[in-house]
Amino acid sequence: MKKIIGIIFCVLCFSTCAEVDDRKQVNTLKLGHSLSLDHPVHKAMEFFAQRVLEKSDSKLKIAIYPSGQLGSEQQCLELLQLGGLAMTKVSSAVMENFSPKLKAFGYPYLFRDRQHRYDLYDSKLGRSLLNDGGKYWLKGLTYFDAGSRSFYSRDESIETPEDLKGMKIRVMPSPTAIQLIKSLGGSPTPVSWGELYTAIQQGVVDGAENNLPSFYSSRHYEICKKFSVDEHSAIPDILVMSTHAYVSLNEEEKKWVDEAAREAGVKQRELWEAAEKEALEEIQKAGVEVIYPDQDLFKNQSAGVIEELKTQDPELFQLIKEIKNVGND
Repeated sequence: MKKIIGIIFCVLCFSTCAEVDDRKQVNTLKLGHSLSLDHPVHKAMEFFAQRVLEKSDSKLKIAIYPSGQLGSEQQCLELLQLGGLAMTKVSSAVMENFSPKLKAFGYPYLFRDRQHRYDLYDSKLGRSLLNDGGKYWLKGLTYFDAGSRSFYSRDESIETPEDLKGMKIRVMPSPTAIQLIKSLGGSPTPVSWGELYTAIQQGVVDGAENNLPSFYSSRHYEICKKFSVDEHSAIPDILVMSTHAYVSLNEEEKKWVDEAAREAGVKQRELWEAAEKEALEEIQKAGVEVIYPDQDLFKNQSAGVIEELKTQDPELFQLIKEIKNVGND
């Protein structure tokens, strides 16, 4: 009941995902997310908003509400489906509940390297995956790279899969993420991102898994002094738009939004790579022990998870593995 009341309140407060100022003929689209102002994905969304403004000659504006002002990631996603919000940022792991093919991003050691990920994002296949959630009123606009995810913990070092046994590891509400942690011997424990700092402090979980910039910007390094660079998965964020809002745009406005989103996706990669370097330097200054385990141990232990993708969707698996030279795609 509280959840329903909260959603109704948000809808009443932000009753439309777009506003039009008749005096200036400015159409404003609202974008809400839960990231901090210094996060590279937020900076990429600022770039997106600026490009939309420039392309439209100030006729179309993106109003950004960061830091959970409009609710959690899940609440913003629900508002999109209701038509109470135009855009949000969501992890592809969460989106797999609406776009089943996106679960592929959560499979361990799927990508050869960073460029392989970028090639998939820019390919026809990558673009088609963005549109897989249409029946749930969700349209992906672009990918924001979120690097590789690794384990971190409060007390115990994680150097082999054996070290995960008996450990409660926070995961996103993703069936693939839960399956992965189980395959490595850990106990997957879903906790919302906003509650994770306290959950680690109070021992609700022993650790978590995420990328370096998120580990740093969330200040989890203050209580977790072990970061193990096993890089088990690479799950991008997605800039998602409500189809209610998208269909309300005219063709010219859609073009501005689509072009600016693609440009922001490319710009974000530069921001992300710089953020990774900064995060690594800063957490080490803060006394975090950065461990570089033998990744093959984790890859071999979780091999059954990737085999599932090969079995369930062999065509998709093969297409992803063969992605290359997308400049001509």
